[in-house]
Amino acid sequence: MKQKNNGLIFSLTIIGILYFIFGFITWLNSVLIPFLKEACELSDSQAYLVTFAFYISYFVMALPSSWVLKKTGFAKGMALGLIVMAIGSLVFVPAANERSYAIFLVGLFLQGTGLALLQTAANPYVTILGPIESAAKRMSIMGLFNKVAGMIGIFWLSKVLFSDMTTLSEHLKTLTGSAREMELDLLAQRIVPPYIGIAVGLVLLAFMVLMAKLPKVENQESEFEKDQHRSIFSFSYFWLGVLALFLYVGVEVIAIDTLGLYAQSQGVSKEIAPRLGTFSLIALTIGYILGIILVPKYISQSKALTYCAALGFVFAIFALTTSGIVSIVFIILLSFAHSLMWPGIWPLAIDKLGKHTPVASALLIMAIAGGAVLPLVYGHWATAIGDRQLPYLILIPCYIYIAYYSIKGHKVGKKI
Repeated sequence: MKQKNNGLIFSLTIIGILYFIFGFITWLNSVLIPFLKEACELSDSQAYLVTFAFYISYFVMALPSSWVLKKTGFAKGMALGLIVMAIGSLVFVPAANERSYAIFLVGLFLQGTGLALLQTAANPYVTILGPIESAAKRMSIMGLFNKVAGMIGIFWLSKVLFSDMTTLSEHLKTLTGSAREMELDLLAQRIVPPYIGIAVGLVLLAFMVLMAKLPKVENQESEFEKDQHRSIFSFSYFWLGVLALFLYVGVEVIAIDTLGLYAQSQGVSKEIAPRLGTFSLIALTIGYILGIILVPKYISQSKALTYCAALGFVFAIFALTTSGIVSIVFIILLSFAHSLMWPGIWPLAIDKLGKHTPVASALLIMAIAGGAVLPLVYGHWATAIGDRQLPYLILIPCYIYIAYYSIKGHKVGKKI
């Protein structure tokens, strides 16, 4: 019994480290956007291709990831995902040497590809490693690993990349021609050491996963398997949930990854602005902890989702109608409103899907592409009008739809 518990703790530790990696890599984008904007001399719309290249990989790779995992098994699939992420990190080296934004985007796409494979493989383990009754609690704990990793990653990379950035930016304004190009090339080189370190860490973790004897994931029968004749297209509430998740990921990424440039437009220095994403992740973590305490003991998941959507709407209005530090604080508070949206939308969307659950899960992973599309729309709008505040209007209809899904949409076409 003791040996079994030790094996369980070891396996959960490995999965916890993987969730740490999810958060660490994902939230570094909020630092990369202002850094690459400076180093590669980009407009806002071009800079937000960072999020597009990263998150569109989820759309492209979600279904292929399921096929790969059937061929390799889950443990080898996770190791493969880590190796692909390491390759993506190493692509940053030639990208920095050439100061090529296109090559940076290739590296980001590869990182996202590895993450899509890794997440598709790792998520089932949280359910099977321990009693099913406590699976939700384990998922919440893994979510905390994710958010803490994001805070550490943002603080670390911003310190490495943005030391003396304000002084350097002023100096760059005085340079022209080859002298300016040389200074920008030196700036781009700052990204090489941290990403080589990340690649080495990912490869070591891949070997650790291969050496760990993780249990096999078995397909489980569903009590709704009798609905063999129903097509997944007949589950209206599921497709409405896919759209809700698409919009949720979009607004979450906008709230964190646009914060650095928005803060600069509100007068915050280039050294401080990229670190503000840490406060967004703190807000997200506080909401996550409240969710662990309150849901479902005191409040249902659908009600929590409704309240979160309402909070998001209110915070967005205040962010749009105030300015300076106050407006920035409300953008940060948006992340608190987002904290219970993923755990709210996901179970409502896949409820009672029976044999369609694996495909439905892959389609929901594809909906993470909202993080690719909506920030890009925000960036194009900001570039077109020369204003980084007004484009936050894009958030309003998203929160209205998520509220609709939490109240009514998740019931459409569902057999009670």
